[in-house]
Amino acid sequence: MQQKILMYKSFRKIIRLSVISFLLLVSTHGSSQVISDTTLIQFSGIVVTADSLKPVPFVNILIKDSWHGTISDLYGFFSFVAHPKDEIIFSALGYKTAFYTIPDTLTVPHYSLIQVMRPDTLVMNETVIYPWPTYEQFKQAFADLNIPDDDLERAKKNINEIEKRVLYDDVAMGSSMNYRNYIDKRVSQLYYAGQMQPNNLLNPFAWAQFIKAWRDGKFKVKKRED
Repeated sequence: MQQKILMYKSFRKIIRLSVISFLLLVSTHGSSQVISDTTLIQFSGIVVTADSLKPVPFVNILIKDSWHGTISDLYGFFSFVAHPKDEIIFSALGYKTAFYTIPDTLTVPHYSLIQVMRPDTLVMNETVIYPWPTYEQFKQAFADLNIPDDDLERAKKNINEIEKRVLYDDVAMGSSMNYRNYIDKRVSQLYYAGQMQPNNLLNPFAWAQFIKAWRDGKFKVKKRED
């Protein structure tokens, strides 16, 4: 099956290229009289990839040693005025630069071309970005950093965070928190109005929280102090 698909794709490429070549051949057919090198001709065509014959958009097309040229459109098509013997340069990001010389044996004032572009791998230099204007300022700021390398200092900071969490769990809910809790429950009731609310009996995450709380002894009854 895969081999048939590959054969079908290859057949489509051959048919596409054959049709384009036929159209270009018909467009360039004319009388046998050769035009002069100073005669302006309409140079047009399409730019395609070498591997898949897909159109290559936004290709820079220039006449060598001049600023005259154009850019291929979204479908790889281009058209501009040139002279016979002009050397055309095709360049695009990600593709190798291609060159083509317009023949000097034209018999009609127009010429068409199918230009094939081959992919090219670009190797760019390494770019290092610093959050400071200059490298010297970055080195000075890095050298002035006060990074505690004492295990005791890091342990104290971790203990402070743990103490905050323990105190937060023991703090009773205030008026704003109670109001927020009431609003959340009311919103949940309105959201599930007319339908069954989710049942946490089959929720594995709820069971995991329950088992963890049971192991931590949160369900133990505290004895009253006399």
